Amino acid sequence: MKQTEISDRGLVRLLPATYHKPPALRGLVDTDDQLEILAQIEGLTSGRLQAERGRNPHLDPRELAWQRRSQDLRIYGESHVNAAFTYTRAGGNRFNSGNRGAWYCAWNVMVSVSEVAWHRTRELGYTGCFEDNTRYVELLADFIGVFDDITDEPDHPALGANPDVGYPEGQSLAHHLQRKGSRGLIYPSVRAPTPGGNCLVCFEPRAIQNVRPGASWDLVWDGTPDYSIIAVA
Repeated sequence: MKQTEISDRGLVRLLPATYHKPPALRGLVDTDDQLEILAQIEGLTSGRLQAERGRNPHLDPRELAWQRRSQDLRIYGESHVNAAFTYTRAGGNRFNSGNRGAWYCAWNVMVSVSEVAWHRTRELGYTGCFEDNTRYVELLADFIGVFDDITDEPDHPALGANPDVGYPEGQSLAHHLQRKGSRGLIYPSVRAPTPGGNCLVCFEPRAIQNVRPGASWDLVWDGTPDYSIIAVA
C-alpha cells in the first residue's frame, strides 16, 4: 500500500441540515426556557457529550476537538468533528465499525453527493416510498500530512460495492491501519457516477483542520430511485 502526502484545502463532507426545520422538541413546551431544559435532559443521552465527558470506552476524550481548545476560544466545527467520531450507524460504515466513527469527505462535492445520495436512496428503498426532500450542507476542512492510499488498487476487497462484502473488509483494513498509527486513508469513491473521484476517511480528529460551512444542496426524490440536485442560494 502506498502513502501519499497531501496539503489540500476545502475537502467536502455533506451532512443533513436541520437548521431549516423547527426543533423536534419545540412542540412539547411553551417557552424557550422550557426548551432549554428539555435540551439539557436530552443531552444526558448524547453520544457526543458522553464521549466528551470521558464515558465512551472506544474514544479517549483527549482525542476530541473540544479538548484541544481553551474554554474561552470555541472554534466553529468542533461539535461536528466530535459527532463524526461518536455517532455511528449500526454495523458501521465502509472504514469504521459501530464502535467508533470517522470523518468521510471528498475533493469534489459531486462525489460527496453521490455517496450520501446512494445511502439515502437505499434507506428510502427499505420504506418502499421514494418521496423525499433532504437538504445537505457542506462542511469544508483542510488536511496536511501523509495518508495511506489505495487509489491504485481499484479491486481491493474493501472497495466492494456490496456493503455486506465491502464493509467488513474495509473495517478490517481500517482497524489494521489505525493500530499502525495511520491518520487516514485515501480511496476511490465507490458511488461516484464517473471514475476518478477520490475520497478521504480520516481516523484522527486532530487531523481535521479549519472546519467551516460551505454551500447547501437539496436532494429530491419524486417517486423513483432517481434524484435531482438543487443548489440552495
